[in-house]
Amino acid sequence: MKCVAYTEHLYYNTAMDVKRTKGSVYNLNYHLVWCPKYRRSVLTGPVADRLRQLLDEIAVQNRFELLACEVMPDHVHLFVSAPPKFSPSALAKLFKGITSRRLRQELGEQIRHKLWRPGTLWSSSYYAGTAGNASSDVIKRYIKECQHI
Repeated sequence: MKCVAYTEHLYYNTAMDVKRTKGSVYNLNYHLVWCPKYRRSVLTGPVADRLRQLLDEIAVQNRFELLACEVMPDHVHLFVSAPPKFSPSALAKLFKGITSRRLRQELGEQIRHKLWRPGTLWSSSYYAGTAGNASSDVIKRYIKECQHI
């Protein structure tokens, strides 16, 4: 690991892909996975396309970096870098809440007939894992390879 000394006691790792906010320097990467209610294959065609657009919009609006995104018919993989003020649960709530509301508003008829209850699109559970710089390439490759399964 290549380090550069800035002061006698402070070291900065130049090999890491760090990001900055006003009060922090961070390298936080989250792997989030969630499913539609009842694991139905709802995320196909225009629904999947619009979901990808919405995920990009949410990331841009909140200054997140989408490292990888894969929408499968029955689940979503999202690999995102976010500032430390966002907990994994807050990220999941943000992405799931906005996308559920907007997809049901815009493409409700295409979603409703595949779900038993039209009140929500996503199941209440999700997977959240953290990854540093070393394993981010592995997760990106895994998400990319999911589309071939």
